Order: sequence, then C-alpha cells, then structure tokens
Amino acid sequence: MLKLVADDPWLEPYATVLESRGSRLRERLQSIVRAHGSLRQMASAHKEQGFHYDHDAGCWLYREWAPRARGLSLIGDFNGWDREAHPMIRGADGVWEIVLSDESGGPVLKHEDRVKVHVRGVRGERDRIPALIRRAVQDRETLDYCGQIWRPEKAFAWTDAGFTPDEQLLIYEAHVGMAQEREGVGTYREFAERILPRIARGGYTAVQLMAVQEHPYYASFGYHVSSFFAPSSRFGTPEDLKFLVNTAHELGLAVLLDVVHSHAVRNLAEGLGEFDGEDGLYFHEGGRGYHRSWDSLLFDYGRDEVLRFLLSNLAYWLEEHHFDGFRFDGVTSLLYRHHGDHVVFDSYDKYFDDGVDGDAVLYLQLATALCREIRPEGIFVAEEMSGMPGLCRPIEEGGIGFSHRLAMGIPDYWIRLLRHSRDEDWDLHEMWRVLTNRRRGEATIAYAESHDQALVGDKTIAFWLMDRHMYDAMHRRSGNPVIDRGVALHKMIRLASLALGGEAYLNFMGNEFGHPEWVDFPREGNGWSYHYARRQWSLADDPGLRYHDLLAFDRAMLRCVREAEVLGAGPAVQRYVDVPNQALVFERGGLLFAFNFHVERSLPAYALPVPESSNWRVLLDSDASEFGGFGRVDGAMYYPVFETGTGREIRVYLPNRTALVLGAAGEAAELAAVGLPEYSPEVD
Repeated sequence: MLKLVADDPWLEPYATVLESRGSRLRERLQSIVRAHGSLRQMASAHKEQGFHYDHDAGCWLYREWAPRARGLSLIGDFNGWDREAHPMIRGADGVWEIVLSDESGGPVLKHEDRVKVHVRGVRGERDRIPALIRRAVQDRETLDYCGQIWRPEKAFAWTDAGFTPDEQLLIYEAHVGMAQEREGVGTYREFAERILPRIARGGYTAVQLMAVQEHPYYASFGYHVSSFFAPSSRFGTPEDLKFLVNTAHELGLAVLLDVVHSHAVRNLAEGLGEFDGEDGLYFHEGGRGYHRSWDSLLFDYGRDEVLRFLLSNLAYWLEEHHFDGFRFDGVTSLLYRHHGDHVVFDSYDKYFDDGVDGDAVLYLQLATALCREIRPEGIFVAEEMSGMPGLCRPIEEGGIGFSHRLAMGIPDYWIRLLRHSRDEDWDLHEMWRVLTNRRRGEATIAYAESHDQALVGDKTIAFWLMDRHMYDAMHRRSGNPVIDRGVALHKMIRLASLALGGEAYLNFMGNEFGHPEWVDFPREGNGWSYHYARRQWSLADDPGLRYHDLLAFDRAMLRCVREAEVLGAGPAVQRYVDVPNQALVFERGGLLFAFNFHVERSLPAYALPVPESSNWRVLLDSDASEFGGFGRVDGAMYYPVFETGTGREIRVYLPNRTALVLGAAGEAAELAAVGLPEYSPEVD
C-alpha cells in the first residue's frame, strides 16, 4: 500500500488512481531514458536550442522548434533586418537551424545585437522573438520587444559555493521593480545592495522574487510571461540578477523564483502563441488553450516538446542563475481542466475525477523529480488552493513531490473576519480550526497576507484595521484609538498565523510594518504613475512612528521562533479556548503562546498550564512599549510554577489585545542570581 494511502484511510477508494499515476510516471521516465539518456539530459533544451557560440568552430549556432512553419529566417542588427539574407534549414524533428561562421572582424553576432526570427506559416508571416532567448529588450520609442544576443566578455564570478538554505523557512516575498522608495523601476543591483540587507536583518531566511521572467506588461505583476528564459530587462542585465542571487547567498538568504508554468501571455508579438504560424504548438488548440479569467494561453502538457521546454526552463534557472527553488504559480489552474473556477472541493472525488488533467499531474511529478535531482536541498512550493492530497508528499509515497504548499485559506480568513465581524464576535474555535487545518505530513507555508492582499482592489490587513487613519495618526503621540486597536491586532494576527499556520512562514515586502499604501502599477487609470508602485521604507525607519514599532515586533517575532525552532517542532497543542475571556492558549516547540483578543478585559493572575516545573519567562510581549504597545507586562518578571490537583500552572497578567510567548527560564535560584523579580499573581 502506498504510504500516502496508509496515512490517510479516506484515500483508500482512490488507491488505484494514485498507483496509476505512479505507473504512468515510471513508464514516462523509461521512455525519457530511451530517448534522451536521462531526465536531466531531456531537460537540456536550453543547451541545444536558442543561440550558442562555438569557440572551437568559430561560429554561432541558432536552433528553433517550429515543426509546421514553411520557412524561418534570422533577422537583426547584424543583417539590417533583411528577411531574405539568412534563411534557416529545417531538420527532420521540426527544429530549424542556421550556422553563422566568424568573419574577419570576429563573430557575426555581437554582444547586445538585437535579433528576431521571421516565421512564414500557413496564416502569413510574422517576426517573432526566439523562444529560448536569454534576454529580451524593449525599444523606448517604439515599445517593440526584440531578442538580444547576450555574450559579455567576462562570465559572472560566483562566490556562493557550498551555500545551502536554512532549514527554518521564513520567506520574504518581493518585487524588485517596486522595492525602492523612489518613484520609478528599481533594479537588481539596487535590490541586492539596499533591500537584501534589510531582509537579512529582519530575520528572514529566504527571499522569493516575483516578476523575474520577462513580461511585456509591467502591471501584470509578472504573471503574463513572454520570454521564459530571459530575466526581465526592466531591472537590469542577467549578470545583475546573478549578483543579486550571489549577494543573497552571502547574507545567508536562499532565493526562490516565482515561476509561471501555468499559463503564458497571449500577445503574439512577444510570446509563444502560434509560434510556427498555427494555433497550438506550445498550447492547447481552441478554447482549451485559453484561460478566460486570466486572458492567457494554456500549455499542452501532453506534448513531449512542451514538457522538454518547461523542464529545461526549470533546469536553466537552477543551474545558470543558482536559484534555490521555485514557488510554482497557479498550480490549481494547472492541475484541473476547469482550473478550479467556481468549483467547491468538498469531496475527495473531485481530486480524482475527469476534471483532473493527468498530463499536468505527470508534468508536475517530472518537474519536482528534476528539481530534486539538480538541487536536492531545494525548496519547491506549490500555490494551490484545492487541497490536492499528496501534493507535497514524495513521489514514491504516491505524491506529486513538492516540498511545501501555501496555506491560501489563512489570508482569506483574516480578510473575511476583519471585513464582516465585530471584534467581540470573533470565534476562537473557528480561528483555531482555520489556522491548524492542513494535511498531515505535507509541509505548509503560513501567511497572514501576500501580494494578493496588497493589490488595488483589495486591502492589506493594516488597511482593513486602520484605513485612512494611517495617513495622519501613526505618530507615537497621536493617541488614536483606531490606531491603537490596529497596531495591537496587526501584531497578534501575524503571530497567530506564524505560530499555528504551518511549518514555514511568508510575508510580502512592506507588510511587516503595515505599509500604508496598496500596490498599483503605472496604468492609464492612474496617469501612468509610479507613486503606488514603491515601498516607503523611511516610514519604518522613523522611530517616532508606529510603523517602526510594527517592524520591531516582526523582527522580534521571527527571532523568537527561530531560536526555539518552533516551525520544525510539529503541530501546536491546544491548551484551552476561553470563550468568555476571548483567550487562546497553546503550546508549540516548548513555548507557551497566550492570546487575549478581548476588546477591553485584561486578565490578572491568569492561569496557564505548563509542561515543566521550572520557572517561566516572557520571551515576547506584543504589548511591549518598544513594539508600540502600552507596556503593561513587566518583561523582567519570572513566573514560578504552581502545583494543582490537575497539573502545573503559572499565573500571568494577560492584558486585552495582547499576545505573550513564554518559555521555561530555569531554576528560581539561577534567575535570582541575576536579580530578576518574582511575579506576584495577587498584585495587578
């Protein structure tokens, strides 16, 4: 019996389907070995197609897959864009090629030359950007995109040998272009020099980069990809991106690429649609190849060449740019023929019925197998909302092979709660269920909010809590009750999500300090302004503002869970839910977490059950003055254990809208030696 089924008896009726998935994968791997020698060799299209310079032969070789095209020719700066000058020759496998031998002045194609391929198909002729181009640039005047030959004199010198990701995964989700405070587009080097140190100081262990793959429309947030092998030229050169990754590794940060293999841009001028002159090729034909909600094209995962293209794309980013893993975007859409649109996953049947795209499942299994072969310690995250069983279980156990999945229900829960419920009506039993509801044995990344909640059309948690008051009442001396409530709950929501929600944690840049503005990229509707496509770090750096306090709490929170290795300690154990007092108490990783969500009632001498007889200390207090709180708990206190008829307990002061994290502090004599006062539960 597959281990996945043994661990979840509800899957027994579907064991045959799971076994058939495994059989199909094994058969495909065998066919790949026969055809290519290995999976790794199959995923090497980027080494065979596209542009490559042969030093020994003194020539450029360019190859392009276009099986139904009537003719291809290479055009560019080197030949005055003459569509007749350099025709390509079609091979038996539908791959066209051309060899350009060096001339007396050196290579025909030179560094930074602009190029395209002219395709003659049954529907006419069109100039296209080569499919595996490694750099695409936009003309500032015509706005036309072209491929660009990229062959700098000196190869980038990596210094990250031996780097491995931290086992405690704390992800900082970021967008390079909008990471600077100035209005405009930030660069890879600016991000490396100015933002990466912030991320490292903040206690995060990984950075997840959005919008790296080239995309023609900036406001797509990088999700309408056109050139899959090209780092976005908006932010700099490929060497600049390598500098960013290398710098991150030197700072101890893993780097994940937000990879988009679930769909592609529909634009024919920049993308892959109708590449050989007809519908299909990389994508499904007709309606199945079009995503109505996203206005984009859908890959045909059943075609060998499409599999090779996508798998090679993963290998390229891991090998060429040293990424430590991926966050796979839109996995739900990829897995199902219906893309999850208007489908409620209320039965296991829906994970195994005709709505599932078996070719897509196979692709993901091949993808995770390849990624683990190239980067065994890598991080491979699925953005998936249906709850597909086994998504993050090893393939040999019946799974699909991802290392983590995103807890997409958690941010939806917080927004729904803030939007529709009074504070007095928060159901802590529901909170516990939502934050702890995840599949056993599948690592989950918890997050209170991501880029989705920061976009125009939605609101961040800070905005839901404080709204317009954030613009004129965030000074420490403001005394605004709306801000007081918002700051308190902002900290509690993030701590609860981190402590209960998973085995890893994610935050979108700026949200850690309650960034006061949404994300709105330049567009016609805002006068093409960059005002809202930036991050105002100066707000967090000003000690007179509450933004500074929220940032201080975020750093202390991450330090606390990292030092105790909470995320690797298994699920939290609930001690009790105190509905009348709106208190939630649980234990995880040897620490005790106590939340008081009551709007006004503080709890003096509040009894908390503890597992050890040693004294306890407050390790983190959301109400501490340095975190923008009222400082009602004395952080220097230690709490002796009281034996009761039912066990051990300590008695603490738990103010309203406050979360405390407590840890065992050692024997009383040891603490007394350093002069720590003892807490008296009778004194409020």
